[in-house]
Amino acid sequence: MDKLTPHLHNLSGIDVEKHAHNESLDKVLLFVFAIAIHNFPEGLAAGVGFGSEDIGNALMVAIGIALQNIPEGMVIISPMILVGISKRRALLIGSATGLVEVIGTFIGYFGSSISEKILPFALAFAGGTMLYVISDEMIPDTHSHGYERLATYSLLIGFTVMLVLDMFIG
Repeated sequence: MDKLTPHLHNLSGIDVEKHAHNESLDKVLLFVFAIAIHNFPEGLAAGVGFGSEDIGNALMVAIGIALQNIPEGMVIISPMILVGISKRRALLIGSATGLVEVIGTFIGYFGSSISEKILPFALAFAGGTMLYVISDEMIPDTHSHGYERLATYSLLIGFTVMLVLDMFIG
């Protein structure tokens, strides 16, 4: 996927001449593509949850995914705007990444018996995709230009918040 995504400049609406000198656009589009891949198994998880008999558990999964999708949407739209993608196109691309999750939800719901067996692998793939993009692209960028300490503290705070939420929400 890493070899395919840098050529997504047509999706961004920025012409090829401007794109050739804008490697930030490649990084942003790689991140957006990873989010879209990551959203599909999240949708599967929600769909399988609603396909099962435990609606309370399904609602908890759906609420958890919805809560993390709010900042996720901001995290993908903001960089697109900063690299020159129009606000309207950034909103459309961001919405398309969310649509992938909706498609996954319907597939998970209607094929819940099959998806229950595939779900752990799909979630591992989604997590691996995000870890790859974060370690290969985001951490080097956030730990440059004099923001090393702030980036490290932000990472640690985010990790701690997720651990605390996991303990209380389960």
